[in-house]
Amino acid sequence: MKSPPWPKGKKLVHLDLKGAPPRVEYLHKLIELFSQLGVDGLLVEYEDMFPYDGELKLLQATAQPSYSREEVLSMQEFAKSKGLEVIPLVQTFGHMEFVLKHRPLWSLREVAPCVGTLNPHREDGVRLVMEMLRQVVELHPGLNALHIGADEVYMLGEGEESKLWLASPGRTVEHLFLSHVTKVAQAIKEAWPHMTIIMWDDMMRGMGQDTLKASGLVGLVQPMLWDYTPNLDVDTTVSLLEKYCSAGMSDLWAASSFKGSTSVYTCVPSTQRHVDNHEQWLKVAAALSVAVNLQGIAITGWQRYDHLSVLCELMHVALPSLAACLQTLSHGQFSAEAQSKVAESLDISSVEVEAMGRTTADESLFPGRRLAELTVELNSLLNSEDIRFFDNNMFVRGWFSPYHQQRKMLSPLIGMQIHSQASTYLTALQEKVAAVREEMVRLYPESTAQEWIEQHVSPVMAPLQRMTEDIGACVNEMVP
Repeated sequence: MKSPPWPKGKKLVHLDLKGAPPRVEYLHKLIELFSQLGVDGLLVEYEDMFPYDGELKLLQATAQPSYSREEVLSMQEFAKSKGLEVIPLVQTFGHMEFVLKHRPLWSLREVAPCVGTLNPHREDGVRLVMEMLRQVVELHPGLNALHIGADEVYMLGEGEESKLWLASPGRTVEHLFLSHVTKVAQAIKEAWPHMTIIMWDDMMRGMGQDTLKASGLVGLVQPMLWDYTPNLDVDTTVSLLEKYCSAGMSDLWAASSFKGSTSVYTCVPSTQRHVDNHEQWLKVAAALSVAVNLQGIAITGWQRYDHLSVLCELMHVALPSLAACLQTLSHGQFSAEAQSKVAESLDISSVEVEAMGRTTADESLFPGRRLAELTVELNSLLNSEDIRFFDNNMFVRGWFSPYHQQRKMLSPLIGMQIHSQASTYLTALQEKVAAVREEMVRLYPESTAQEWIEQHVSPVMAPLQRMTEDIGACVNEMVP
């Protein structure tokens, strides 16, 4: 059923730079595309790709160079020239893995095994966060809005200082969370009184209205409610947004997803899954009371689930999904007209990247098209049963089982047949991997290509490689 188009408010695209940060030239091409697709702004999560300086220089990435100050400024200038606002996202409580992984900052963790959560009791922790924010704001001239993260603050309340704090009557983990976020938000307002402060909402979902009203956050922050699922519960989501509004926080945001929310290791996104998510969000927007002032929606595109996890879908392969999600918001559903607009805007035959097919079209409408096509082809090869389950085929199980391998007992004729088939698969994979690598390093750092191949390709190729070596050794021993 068709919903009304997305109401007034900004449509932001989330740039998650903690994995596979695009080269600057590619980043500019993406921004150009976002502008053409009707995006209003960028929610930029720099993490270790920001050029932190001074005492924070240790936060800079080591796998590849962080963006330079000049590159960060040029990205903003280019975005503004295309009519896009830039809103930085700086984590200030949870998901601080890229900060707290460094040995000199270990003491600022809430609990030692949890690398992501900041100890809210240490003044050094608040000073660290404020210095991070100061450097980011300083490098974003004319900045009007800032996202302070604060989602998934795992293990909060488990540290020794937190247990002491919670021992006082009437104190809860909810109060502990709110006290830290309020302290940070107040410090931001003192430093930059004009700044709009956005934060993730999930840690507040279970809180009552009275708790929220008494927190001091009302009037300081705009919660952003995220839900990336294709079967988002409309009634529950509407109730949550109405609760925040009734507590005095009527300026609210939604957050959907166009990639990076299916599984931690997904390689190619399903456009339909993400379209379904946006159709549910349209139902939410249509059901809200007039009191809720929906500021807009952030369409997130995670490159990793967190700083220490593997890479999931990369930007180039998810552009059809993004275009489809934006057209869904514009049309109120993913209608035939919306699908036609996506196909026209990217010059593709199918909105599902896996069914897009190889074309000779240039990349002017779809930056990264060639790499997207190669990624899909390689992913299909890696997931083919013949390759992924090669050690389960009849000849391997029948004539080269662990029993045979241990005793080096093998029919040379069948061994040569297995070796030939495994070598054919290996050659096909190696050729496709070489093509992917060559194209990937044009758009992303060399370290990204290396990581992506080691994560997605090596686990499949290594067993095939071992088998060809083992069979070759056995055949050599049995044939004069």
